[in-house]
Amino acid sequence: MGPLDHVDLELLSVLAEDHRATVVAIAERLGLSRNTVQARMMKLERSGVFLSFDRAMSPRALGFPIEAMVSVVVRQADLPRITAELALIPEVLQAHGLSGQVDLLVRVAARDTQHLFAIDARILGIEGVERTETSLVMGEVIGSRVRPLLEAARRES
Repeated sequence: MGPLDHVDLELLSVLAEDHRATVVAIAERLGLSRNTVQARMMKLERSGVFLSFDRAMSPRALGFPIEAMVSVVVRQADLPRITAELALIPEVLQAHGLSGQVDLLVRVAARDTQHLFAIDARILGIEGVERTETSLVMGEVIGSRVRPLLEAARRES
């Protein structure tokens, strides 16, 4: 998909304010037809603008009140296989490949500290993982957000 145009940015702005807004409500607010909004939404979805719904669910509400960031150092040649094995661990919420001394930053959720210890052991048990360092998340000081980027893009368009 090419760059987002003014209509796409306005549509996304409405969704950022109310993620449950219906296509009809968005169309009314933007002064567009329902079909136009529906077509734009489908185009945005196909192009990967929208992330998965499960990103909006709280691990704490599901019985996993402890979150941690696990820094993982791996043998580079094994990185694709290690990443695939990490994806099989249900408590792994996210993993990011990094440049620098740490290869992966893995966000995990646990029921308690014993469970976290077991998760870390499972990660360490993956062939090719050389070491880990686990840091408890003490609190979220800035939540996941894109609204400031959306506002900047709207100003620039």
